[in-house]
Formats: sequence, C-alpha cells, structure tokens
Amino acid sequence: MTDEPLADDTPPERTAKHWLIGDPLPSDRLDEQLLPKHLALPIFASDPLSSVAYAPQELLMILLVGGLGLLAYGPWVALAVVVLLTVVVLSYRQLIKAYPSGGGDYEVASRNLGEKAGLVVASALLVDYVMTVAVSVASGVDNIISAVPGLNPFRVEIAVGFIVVLAAINLRGVRESSTAFAIPTYLFIGSIAIMIVAFLVRAALGDAPVAESARFGVQAESLTQAAFVLLLLRAFASGCAALTGVEAISNGVPAFRRPKIRNAQRTLMAMGATAIVLFSGLVVVALMSGVHYAEDACHLIGFADCESTPQRSLIAQIASATFGNDSIPFFVVQAATAAVLLLAANTAFNGFPLLGSVLATDRYAPKSLATRGDRLIFSNGVIALSITAAVILVAFRADVTALIQLYIIGVFTSFTIGQTGMVRHWRRELRAGAGDRPAIFRGLAINAVGAIMTMTVLLVVTVTKFTHGAWIVFVVMPVLWLLMLGVNRYYRDVDKEIEVDPRERFGSRGDHAIVLVGRMQKPVLKALDYAIAARHDSIEAVHVSIDDDATTRLESEWSAMNIKVPLRVLQSPYRDISLPLITYIKQRRSEHGSEVVTVYTPHYIVGHWWETFLHNHTASRIRHKLALVHGVVIALVPWLLDSSTLIYGRRSRPLPGQDRRGEPVRPVTRKPIAPAKRRTRSRTGA
Repeated sequence: MTDEPLADDTPPERTAKHWLIGDPLPSDRLDEQLLPKHLALPIFASDPLSSVAYAPQELLMILLVGGLGLLAYGPWVALAVVVLLTVVVLSYRQLIKAYPSGGGDYEVASRNLGEKAGLVVASALLVDYVMTVAVSVASGVDNIISAVPGLNPFRVEIAVGFIVVLAAINLRGVRESSTAFAIPTYLFIGSIAIMIVAFLVRAALGDAPVAESARFGVQAESLTQAAFVLLLLRAFASGCAALTGVEAISNGVPAFRRPKIRNAQRTLMAMGATAIVLFSGLVVVALMSGVHYAEDACHLIGFADCESTPQRSLIAQIASATFGNDSIPFFVVQAATAAVLLLAANTAFNGFPLLGSVLATDRYAPKSLATRGDRLIFSNGVIALSITAAVILVAFRADVTALIQLYIIGVFTSFTIGQTGMVRHWRRELRAGAGDRPAIFRGLAINAVGAIMTMTVLLVVTVTKFTHGAWIVFVVMPVLWLLMLGVNRYYRDVDKEIEVDPRERFGSRGDHAIVLVGRMQKPVLKALDYAIAARHDSIEAVHVSIDDDATTRLESEWSAMNIKVPLRVLQSPYRDISLPLITYIKQRRSEHGSEVVTVYTPHYIVGHWWETFLHNHTASRIRHKLALVHGVVIALVPWLLDSSTLIYGRRSRPLPGQDRRGEPVRPVTRKPIAPAKRRTRSRTGA
C-alpha cells in the first residue's frame, strides 16, 4: 500500500475533537494568539476583579460575629485591604519588568532564593489556581441561586457543569477564550459601577436604599479583648481574598502583544485601579444599606423552603435595594456577577497551564505539561486543572464559605516568597553596579514593603484560618513539594543513566529478521514483504504453536503458496506465545553474538472506536515483552481495515449485526481531486 504525500496546505481531516475545540493551528500562527491589552484584561484579571463580589461579603460576615458594633471597624479593615492591594500591584509591576519570561514568583524565587524556595512557590501557586477555579465557580453558582433559589438543590451539579464548559472554551485557545470572556467582564465592571453610583445618588437625595437583611437582629458573641483583635484580623484575612489572582498577569507576560512588558504593566495597573474602586464602593454601600447576616434571615425574607434557600449574596441584596427585586437592572447585575465569577476561573485556566509548562521545562513536572495541543495551548494542564477543581467542588459541596478558608494561604505564600526574592534581586543589581540606581532603589523599597506586608498577612491568615480548614493546604503543599522534587530527581537520574560516556560500547554485528505468523492472512504476507524489502542478512517466519490442527493447516498453506522464506514452528505447551519466542531469540543471540533481531508484527488500523476493543491486544502484549529483550527491534506493519477509510471521509462497515454484515465496502463516487492533492491508494480490505 503506497500513499503519495498530501500537499502542505491540506488541512487535517475533521474529527469529533475538532468539532468541539476547533481545527488545529500551525505553530507559525502562535503570534496571532497574542493578546492586546483590552482582551488581556478580562482573561488575566477576571479573578481579582471578580473577587470584589465575595471579598466584601466575607469581610462583613466575620465582623458581624462580634455584633453590629464591629461594623464600625469595617471601613478601616477595608482600607487596610486597599493599601495592601496597592502595594502588591506596584510590587508585581516591578516583577514584570525584571522577569518577563512568564515564570512569575516561581522564577523569582528559584533564581534568587534557590530551588527549594522556588518549589514552595510552585506548590503554593498550584494550590491557588485550583482553589481559584473552585471558589470562583462556587461563588458564581451562589449568585445564580440568589436570583433563582429553586436551583439550590442542584448546586454541585451546576458547578461541575460550568467547569466542563470553561475547560472546553479554554481548549479552543487563548484568543477564543479571551474574546468570549471580554463582554461578561466589562459588563460586570459597568453594572457594579452603575449600581454603586445609583445607590450613592439615591442616598445623596435622601432616599438611601435599605438592604433586606438590615432589620435582622444579630446575636453577638461575648468577646474578650484578645478575641476582639482576632476577629478583626479574621475579617481582614477574609477581605484579602480581593488580592487573589494579582500575580496572574506576571505569569502571563508571554501571552501579551509586543511590547510585552509595557502592555503587561499597563494591564496590571488598570486591573488594580478597577479592583480598588469596586471593592471600596461595595464595602461603603453595603455598610450604608445595613447588610446583615442572621440564621433566621431566610424566614424573614419570606422564602417558604428555608432549608434549601440560603441568604442572598451581598451584591444581590444591594442590587435589590437599589433597583428593586424584580427589575431588569437587578437581573443584569446578578447575571453579570455570576458570569464574571464563573469566568474568573479563566485566570487559573491560563495561569495553571503556563506554570505547568515552566515546571515541566525545568523538569519538576511531567513533560506532557510542556506540550502545546492542537490549538497552541497547553491542553494537558487545562485538563488536569479541570479534573482537580471538579473533585474539590464535589468534596466541599460547592460551599463558598468552606472553600474560601483554603483559598488565600497559597496566594500569600507565593506573594511573600516572591517579594523576598525581588528584594534579593535588587540588592544583587546594586552590588553589580547596574545603571539607573534611583529606579533600583525605588524597586527595592516597593518590594521590601510588599514582602513585609504580605508576610504579616500570611501569618494572620495562617493563625485565623488554620482551624477553619486551612490546615488542609498545609498538608497538600508539602506533598506537592515532595512530588515535584521527586520528579526532578527522577529525570536527573534517567539523564545520567542514558547520557553518552566513554565506557559504553555499541558494536552490533549481524541482522536477522523474524516475521511473526499466526495464520495465513494478508497482513502476514505484507509483513513478510516488508521484511524481504529491508534486505536483512537472514530472514525467517516464526509460528508459535498453541493448536496442532491450526499449525498443520498453516504449514500446508505455506507450502502450497511456495513461499521461499522458511517457516519455523515453536511449540508452546502452556499456550503462551511470548515466552517460547523470547527463549528462541535469546538462544539465537547466544549463538550468533551481538546480532540484531528485528521482529515484524502486523498491526490493524481501525476507524471505529469500538473496534479498538477487538484487535491488537495479544500483539500488544507480545510487543511489550519483546521490548524488554536486549538486541530486539520491533517493527509494526500497519494493515488498514475497511473501516479505516473513515479517516478519508468514506463509508465503512456498519456495526456488527446490521444488514451489511461482512460485506466489503463499495466504492463511493467522488468529485475529481486537483492534481496537486491527488493521491493513490490500493484497496486492500475488499
């Protein structure tokens, strides 16, 4: 069977995979997938922007544990979060300039603090990205349920379904996903900004909106002075969820259009300014509207089934108070919030695969994570992230409050180590006498302040959230750290094992071919033909006998066809094919020295997925065992069954049991093909 090569511009045949994620893209179109700033903002900043949807809610919820009096501290706690967010944004602006290759905190830590610190950052970021997907999707579903309470019993199923959709969108490529996510992100920014302005205008006109939970009584817990301080710290730690995802832009610099550094820095600053305005505005209007959280809130709101209907989200209550519960603006705000929270996971869907590719390149993760898929994205990373996040959502029943306790530990671990690494970077630049010393001192000051502040927050978060579920992160991160270190050591040992050295000698002499024969069939004759054409020093056909009658019939047919290649029969009393063959090969090599033995075996190529269960299994087991024998080369000789013509868009055999069972494929009249694309094929299966 011979095929002429297709023209270079011939597109691959479409499969179900291509219908789902799109046609493969050639490598030379990678630059076309780079992002302008207006598309990079929604794809890399949707996580920190969407964090403002639940960070104010979690902050106020913790304060209300101590009673309504503690709400007076809300603005100051929010101000502390804003100051921290500002410092972190400025710090990452410096990091983008110094390390634009996309490694982010991991690269900074590895280069300046060593391998072990780099792996701590990597494990923290991997946890952070997984939790970003879980928390964002759970929060998005929460806002959907706030608008449609009847969906609450299906919370987990909806959350997992959204992860599947997000994975499918991202598998289509960076450019496509950014375009799909741009509208919801900008709609969210606009709708929340309009809601805040409308609220403040009504308040200025003397008609301040009042949240539906403002009339609820709050049962305050008795607090000591130490507990009071701890509660404020917990509220601050929960509010720091607004900082999640800030590092994603520094990890995604390679995805920006040129000039990459300047575009990434401007996108980071735009994201930071937008997040600060929305976060501050939501905290202010939430306090002005009197949003409270109480256990009996459901009954007071008027829901009939309180066991399946939780209290509505903070944004839902503010939108309801501002625009009315059944108004179009209310549903626009809820839809935009739910959409951006669901799409916030896209930050992780871009950051996780990029980080995975960097780790794989550095030999700390499986090499498959560094391979680009059909759409020029790291598809294996997308799939791994989707599966892990779905498992976590199922385990925690898509509960935002439970998930958020695991969330920001990893974020601030990477923040702290990354900023510390940047401090060492700037000090090294000063010692080296680099130019523009004022800029270096400015970067050193910013990153030093960032390191101190993020380390303080990390300690606060650890103390306040450890017993609320954050301890799980402190178990998972060391496990990931050990796994990555183990993968690196494994690759290192394998490289050492297979590297060229002066002690190893290869001096194979002799070339013998064995054609493995089961029955007299066309695939066997084709394998025999290939072996003869290869002009080995010697050649023979080998049949392992497990049925005397079948062996006798084969010998008779072999003789009748006057095949000149000798047929050797090996007996197998225990019906195993591999062992007698391997024993014979070893015996022959012991007699002929360092002879190379090439074993030819037919391999069926099929077109239907169900045919893979019916062919090639015995041959695969034989090849696997032969691969362990020194001096053996395995040659697969493909035989295209009729069904394989599906690859070329033609009819094939139906499912077994249908009317045309066993009937050869009949030719289908096709339009003439242009000479440049014409190919010839010999029909072998009819």
